Amino acid sequence: MKKQLLIIGFVWPEPKSSAAGSRMMQLIRFFQTQNFHITFASACGKSDNAFDLHSIGVTSVSIVLNDSSFDEFIVHLKPDVVLFDRFMTEEQFGWRVAESCPEAVRILDTEDLHFLRRARQQAIKSNSEMTTEDMFNDTAKREIASIYRCDLSLIISKAEMTLLEKTFKIDASLLLYVPFLLEDISEAQKQVQPVFNDRQHFVSIGNFLHEPNYNALLYLKENLWKGIRRQLPKAELHNYGAYASEKVNQLHNEKDGFLIKGFAQDVNAIMQSARVLLAPVRFGAGLKGKLFDAMQNGTPFITTSIGAEGVIENRNSDFICDSPEVFINQAVALYTEQSKWEKQYFLGFDILASQFSKSVFETHFLIRLDDITSHLKRHRQQNFIGGLLQHHSLQSTKFMSKWIEAKNALR
Repeated sequence: MKKQLLIIGFVWPEPKSSAAGSRMMQLIRFFQTQNFHITFASACGKSDNAFDLHSIGVTSVSIVLNDSSFDEFIVHLKPDVVLFDRFMTEEQFGWRVAESCPEAVRILDTEDLHFLRRARQQAIKSNSEMTTEDMFNDTAKREIASIYRCDLSLIISKAEMTLLEKTFKIDASLLLYVPFLLEDISEAQKQVQPVFNDRQHFVSIGNFLHEPNYNALLYLKENLWKGIRRQLPKAELHNYGAYASEKVNQLHNEKDGFLIKGFAQDVNAIMQSARVLLAPVRFGAGLKGKLFDAMQNGTPFITTSIGAEGVIENRNSDFICDSPEVFINQAVALYTEQSKWEKQYFLGFDILASQFSKSVFETHFLIRLDDITSHLKRHRQQNFIGGLLQHHSLQSTKFMSKWIEAKNALR
């Protein structure tokens, strides 16, 4: 008999639009290999870019916020495991899951640490260095409370694991490092990748609704591209991303070779045609999907310390450039020097093979999930803070939701 997994999505997965969408599809495929029947539920509207979950045997259900219909739905479903997509969905539905299906294992997929991203964004706005104090914000209190209320939280970056364990003192039993679950690149696949002379132009990519991506695009336009173009007057920068707004499209300038290309239908083809990826990420958290797209397709990249976080530990790497002048010079060198380009081409494949082997992390995930499922009562007893927060902090969310539901019923 198949086990039941309920995923409560913050949004419907869009793997062609964002790394978060790709991440969700990877988790879905993992659970399918473990003989789970999967129901994906979301209160969000579905865009044209949403993946057709029905095509891979996943049941899709639209749910409503602040409505007891969810309680009836989940009691009928009787999930063995509930996966919350980001802490906001756990805040909204966690208390309902705990009340209606107390024996279901509750897992939080953080995607990235939202409080860390916001602290870094605030530091950029105030033109200052981020401090530890900046991380102790209201979002951190909400997100970490959500981590405690769940039986297990999936953390996508080693840097974020260290932060949660060392700075916020969260017990390791509540956390599991699960990066992107990528298929291994075979030698045959490497052999057919276009080489240096078969590629041209620079590329950037990222969902334009995601503020770090839009900020990076502006930074490219205002601080980096003119310096690169001055040295490489025939080069172009092709900027791809979903949901390009009018303010994004206004940055398009053919004379300067700064081209807004819009939605990427085939990211692999785009990466394989480009010679270098530019990713000047100035704030953010988690792993940057664009870097993994690049490495999988043999495309060297230049990024920042924040962009490389969780991927490259050596901060002196040629990959990492935090000042505009160094970024420009390294981008030009990588674009023009074949030996440097080929070195990073092979290094990208080495990083994937040595640090991000899918089978390793899937095995760790399965072992931890089986252990928690088999000893759920003991696991929760050892997480007294989680029980405390489940009892107290969600009461305000619970009764606010019930008040909204009652108010809606009077309309």
